[in-house]
Amino acid sequence: MGSVLRMGPSARAEGQVAEGGVPAPVRDLVLCVDGSAPERVAAYVERELPPGGIPAYRAARGGGVRSFVLWADEHRRERLATLVTVSAGNGVSTYQVLGAHGEPIGTFVREKALRGRGLRTRWTVTPAGGPEAVGFKGRIFWWYVWWLFLPIQTLIIVLSLLGGSGDAARGPRRIVWRAGRRAALEFTSKDDSVRLHAPGYDWRLGVALMALLRTFDSWLLGTEWDDRKE
Repeated sequence: MGSVLRMGPSARAEGQVAEGGVPAPVRDLVLCVDGSAPERVAAYVERELPPGGIPAYRAARGGGVRSFVLWADEHRRERLATLVTVSAGNGVSTYQVLGAHGEPIGTFVREKALRGRGLRTRWTVTPAGGPEAVGFKGRIFWWYVWWLFLPIQTLIIVLSLLGGSGDAARGPRRIVWRAGRRAALEFTSKDDSVRLHAPGYDWRLGVALMALLRTFDSWLLGTEWDDRKE
């Protein structure tokens, strides 16, 4: 089955604030399940802020810019990897994942729907030294169904907002990345998880992909983890 990755908040860091100049623990983490082994923390994830701080980061992310760190522990004692933006503009963004010593792990390219090379958002994952894998957000059939029932979806969106939940307003989100004919990775919308099907993938690349995908959730689902105001 390979590894299964999912993201969530750290229960230990919830509600903790910085005191006496000591930073609060990292608030977000990615969990991993390998086969029948118990679920474990793969990495703690934290946005890496530019010189302008949080306001500058939030302003830049609107154009597709992202930057975050994977830590081995919640107190930031060991850096595992870093995701940086290589370029962003016109709906196409390229990100690079670097190891603790700056070595390349892989790249991600996100081409927004209708702005890149198709009607669906296209994601390309390229491991360092490996073949690229391409995936598209949602299946064509379900997008046809989505647009066909758009008037009803509009009503559902309004009711979801009034009810305090955006779950019913989600569009098709499943992504299967294929290298040739083989499925290498998969994002499943049912449980918001990334599955690594192909052997040999650096697990840090999968963790970074999981965290990156969660920065592009629909605004109806609530604030993305990297878009907090504090």
